[in-house]
Amino acid sequence: MESVQAIKQRFGIIGNTPALNRAIEKAIQVAPTDISVLVTGESGVGKESIPKIIHQLSHRKHNKYIAVNCGAIPEGTIDSELFGHEKGAFTGATQTRSGYFEEADGGTIFLDEVGELPLTTQVRLLRVLENGEFLKVGSSKVQKTNVRIVAATNVNMFEAIQKEKFREDLFYRLSTVDINLPPLRERQEDIHLLFRKFASDFALKYKMPTVKLSENAVQLLVKYRWSGNIRQLRNIAEQLSVLEQNRTVSAETLRNYLPTTGNNLPAVIKQTKAESDFSSEREILYKVLFDMKSDLNDLKKLTMELMKNGNTKDVEKNNESLIQKIYGNPTNDDIAFEEHDDNESDFLSIPEHTTPPVIENESITDKYHFAEEIEEEETLSLQDKELELIKKSLERHNGKRKLAAAELGISERTLYRKIKQYDL
Repeated sequence: MESVQAIKQRFGIIGNTPALNRAIEKAIQVAPTDISVLVTGESGVGKESIPKIIHQLSHRKHNKYIAVNCGAIPEGTIDSELFGHEKGAFTGATQTRSGYFEEADGGTIFLDEVGELPLTTQVRLLRVLENGEFLKVGSSKVQKTNVRIVAATNVNMFEAIQKEKFREDLFYRLSTVDINLPPLRERQEDIHLLFRKFASDFALKYKMPTVKLSENAVQLLVKYRWSGNIRQLRNIAEQLSVLEQNRTVSAETLRNYLPTTGNNLPAVIKQTKAESDFSSEREILYKVLFDMKSDLNDLKKLTMELMKNGNTKDVEKNNESLIQKIYGNPTNDDIAFEEHDDNESDFLSIPEHTTPPVIENESITDKYHFAEEIEEEETLSLQDKELELIKKSLERHNGKRKLAAAELGISERTLYRKIKQYDL
C-alpha cells in the first residue's frame, strides 16, 4: 500500500493538513474493495482527485474510468446518457446507443454533483447499486453491468432528503464510505504553498517571472475566507501573474484582487415576522385608513336603520353588537349614557337630529380661511391599499380568513365579501 506522501506526489496534491491526510488515507484503504464511496465538500475543494486515487489503486485500474457531471446533463436526456437508449425510443433516437454504465463495465464511474440527479434517475441508479441491473430507455431487456460507483456532491444531503429532493435509501447506499474534504479556510498552513505552486505553473505557462508575495500579503492571503476554495485561489494567482508588472505583490495590491465579503461578525437575524408587524409607517397609515373606512360603512348601516325605523330605542337594541364594535367598551369618561326607567342595561345614546345654530356675520365665501394649504405629495388609492392589506394579512395567516379578519378589525363575512369583490 502506497503512503500518503507518495499519493500526493503522484496525483499532484499539495498540503499537510491532518483533515486532508485523513481523507487520502481513507481513499487508499477503500480503493482495493468495490464499496461505493461518497465524496463531500464545498465547491472547489478538489473532490475530483479522490475518485482518481480510488480507481488507480483498485483492481479496475486497467479498465475505463468515466467522470459524469450530473448537473450539466439536461433532465430529459440524463437517463439516456447514463443507461443508453434503443433506436426509436424517442424523437431523434435514430440508432441504438450505449450509456455510460454499459461502456464502463468492469471499470469505475465518477458521478459528480450526484445531488442534482432527478428522482426518476435516482430510482434507476439505486437498482444498479443493488444488483447491477439496468434497462435502456425504450427497451424491456434487462442488462447487467459491473461498475464501481464513486459519487461527489457539495449539497447538504440531509437537507435534500428532508425536502424530498434526494432518496434516503440511495444516500445510504452511496455513502457506504463517506470521505469529506475540508474547505480551504480550514487549511491555512496550505494556502501559501498552493499559491506558490500556482504562481510557478503560470510563470512557466506564460513565460514570465514568478510572482511573489510580501509578508503582509501572505498574512492577508492566509486570513481571507476563500469562499471559492482552491479554484478561487488558482484564479487569483493567474490574475496576478498576468496583470502585475511588479513581480513582488504587496498587501495593498493583493487586496484589490480579493472580492469584498463584508463583515463576518455574528448577527441576530429575526426569522419570522409578528402577526401585526408592518414594514413601514406608511403601511400603518393605510391600515388606519382601512379601519376608518370599515367604521364608516358600519355607521352608514346604523344610520340607514335609524332612518327606516325612526325608533332610537329599537335601533339600539337591534344593533347592540354593531354599536359595541364602533365605539368599543363604554366608559364614563368617553361616552355619555342615558339612564332608562325600566332599569335595563344601558345602551349607547344616539342623539336626535338637531339643526346647528346660525352665527351672524359669518363669512360664507371663505369658511376655511385659517387652513394652511398643503401640497399633495402622493395620490393614495384607498381601494388599492385596502386590497394590499387584505393580501398581506391573508399571507401572514396562510389564507385563514378568521385570523385575517380579526387582524383587520372586520368580520369574517365582510372579509369574504371583499375577497369575492377583489377576486382574490
